Amino acid sequence: MARKSNVTRAPANGGLPSKEQILDFLNSAQGKAGKREIARAFGVSGGARIALKRLLAEMAEEGTLAGDKKHMREKGKLPPTTTLEVTGRDKDGDLIAKPLHWEEDDGKRPIVRIVTGHGRDVEIGIGDHVLARLEKLPRGSGGAQYEATPIKKLPREKRRLLGIYRASKRGGGTIEPIDRKELKSWQILPDDTGGANDGDLVRFQLNRRGRFATPRAEIVESLGNPDDQRKISLISIHAHGIPEDFPESVIQECETLTPPTMKGRIDLRDIPLLTIDPIDARDHDDAVHAAPDTDGKNSGGFVVTVAIADVAQYIRPDSKLDREAKLRGNSVYFPDRVVPMLPEKISNDLCSLRELEERPCLAVRMVFDKHGEKRSHTFIRAMMKSAAKLSYQEAQAAIDGNVSDKCQPLMESALKPLWEAYRAVARARDKRGPLDLDLPERKILLNAEGKVDRVVTPQRLEAHRLIEEFMIQANVAAAETLEEKRLPLVYRIHDAPSPEKLKGLRDFLETLDMKVPHAGALKPEAFNRVLAQAKDLPVPDLINEVILRSQSQAEYNPKNIGHFGLNLVRYAHFTSPIRRYADLIVHRALIRALDLGPDGLSDEEIPHLASIAKAISDTERRAMSAERETTDRLIAAHLADQVGATFHGRIAGVTRSGLFVKLKDTGADGYIPISSLGNDYYHHVEAAHALVGARTGTGYRLGDTVEVRLLEAIPSAGALRFEMLTEPSKGNFGSKVLGNRSRQRKPGNKFRGRSR
Repeated sequence: MARKSNVTRAPANGGLPSKEQILDFLNSAQGKAGKREIARAFGVSGGARIALKRLLAEMAEEGTLAGDKKHMREKGKLPPTTTLEVTGRDKDGDLIAKPLHWEEDDGKRPIVRIVTGHGRDVEIGIGDHVLARLEKLPRGSGGAQYEATPIKKLPREKRRLLGIYRASKRGGGTIEPIDRKELKSWQILPDDTGGANDGDLVRFQLNRRGRFATPRAEIVESLGNPDDQRKISLISIHAHGIPEDFPESVIQECETLTPPTMKGRIDLRDIPLLTIDPIDARDHDDAVHAAPDTDGKNSGGFVVTVAIADVAQYIRPDSKLDREAKLRGNSVYFPDRVVPMLPEKISNDLCSLRELEERPCLAVRMVFDKHGEKRSHTFIRAMMKSAAKLSYQEAQAAIDGNVSDKCQPLMESALKPLWEAYRAVARARDKRGPLDLDLPERKILLNAEGKVDRVVTPQRLEAHRLIEEFMIQANVAAAETLEEKRLPLVYRIHDAPSPEKLKGLRDFLETLDMKVPHAGALKPEAFNRVLAQAKDLPVPDLINEVILRSQSQAEYNPKNIGHFGLNLVRYAHFTSPIRRYADLIVHRALIRALDLGPDGLSDEEIPHLASIAKAISDTERRAMSAERETTDRLIAAHLADQVGATFHGRIAGVTRSGLFVKLKDTGADGYIPISSLGNDYYHHVEAAHALVGARTGTGYRLGDTVEVRLLEAIPSAGALRFEMLTEPSKGNFGSKVLGNRSRQRKPGNKFRGRSR
């Protein structure tokens, strides 16, 4: 029922309200307002109700009213509170939105400008759905007709609607969705093509022409030819609503930034700090140095300095740059491009710790004893100058005896002390016992045309572990300092595996005569013992994979529960503020806690740390999905001309409907429907991660090495379909679980693509 509003009422004598009074009432009503509410509000009763009905019908014919008798509104006007979809940004960088539900007969959807900033505990981004309070803007307010104040963010679809447009000779056409889970294609009428060409990747929306009408697809944006591998990453960028281009107002704010002076900073320019990064790294946000501790009370100990780019110097709270960085949450890395969190002027220039150039930094000086245990640490705001930019391979080669001309003068002053300090800290790390999963990552190398040249698995060097361990130590030091100063912070937390996942893991390991303790006594070292045993088995990769799947997902949260995987009581991200907003928050907190400058964490930010943590956890997951999907699409495009070829791989996933196989050479994932596995009747034995034949007792299980034939490749969806060539084998699928197996109906042979 509509609440009372402040509009002027007609006398309650059976007379009719004017059309203007009816519109005023509808626009001010909170909740639904139909014929009954209008009659009650204006005291219309008896025979006058028939006259009111005629008046409302007349207004509908004139085009001033829309809706039905239970839900009336002024045509083309949004209610005071409505649900919006955030669709992009205007030239000033402000978020803009459109109503999520709209009758197309009302004309073009109005544009709504979102009001954001401090004091609003709703962190929203492009693609989000939000319940908002609206205010009509006067004419001449730019492109927006309304201004919206967010009330709360609503659950959103994980991805935008994207597909391939197939034009019809008669006009219009169809859209084939790129989502592998979506089988439905959509008809497009000639007026709804949006100028798209046949074969274009398009973004579309679904509209209703009436309350009970079937949704109709309309193309809202053409994104070009998806067969061009140079554009494949754009599919994920648009599907996940990842902000790509920076608004002009943000770029302009960048141009006003100037490097800081030495005022209030410690001078570290004479210390030979090194940046050690991948060969193709474009930005460098961390540098390291180590030296023997000269304190006689710490004989054999080391002093390690980790210097991090001082992004907080340039990105001030609630500036346009800050709002944009928070919206993005993190940088997203694709084989062909990077979608950065910060504009290039900052990420590749002002904040990049370039070789032999002065840069502001926030540094931590950590003192370790000879056993690698940290004794103390101190944070400072400083000015540094990188002595050299080295790749992991170049630094490792120098330590291994193949010293380049660049590394030669740095051996005694920088490289050797770094490795000596690391080896001490590594002993303490091994004693601590973090989870030691061995999961090599594939890397796609592109040729000059942007096509896949080859897929490699980079070698894991001691240099990688060195940088990783010193960054972990710096992150721990940041969390400890902020806790000591009793300042709120955003932790990086990682929960222990859930009881449900542990039970599944325990049931599976029993089929291999292996065990993990129950949840109450669980530590990472328990998994490490299993991983050590697995090295002597034929399926070490399988054990790594299953243990990985049993783990919880790490996230950001102002409430600390520790980090299970690293076996740490407290942990925060401090070392990558160029590419992670979480680290920038921690930098600001340290600046405030230690009185290191005026640009620390603001009073307005502190109450909203929970919503910020939730938002950046979401953008991190979004980035991971987009990166993974792009890799799948690139490799599917690479293999598209090899349909019919055979490949070696291993089973990487087992479901009720079929098998997922990961190819050995490329790491590509493909699907084998259960209906294509032969004449047996297969059961899904979940505890054994296997499909087992009811008649023969043979089957396929996670980790099995197999040979497959490629039957189909769909690059736009990143989907591959295989045919199994390897015969099923006898195996210990677990008598206990086989007795409780569920019967599995053979599905049809229609290709559904990967769905896990």
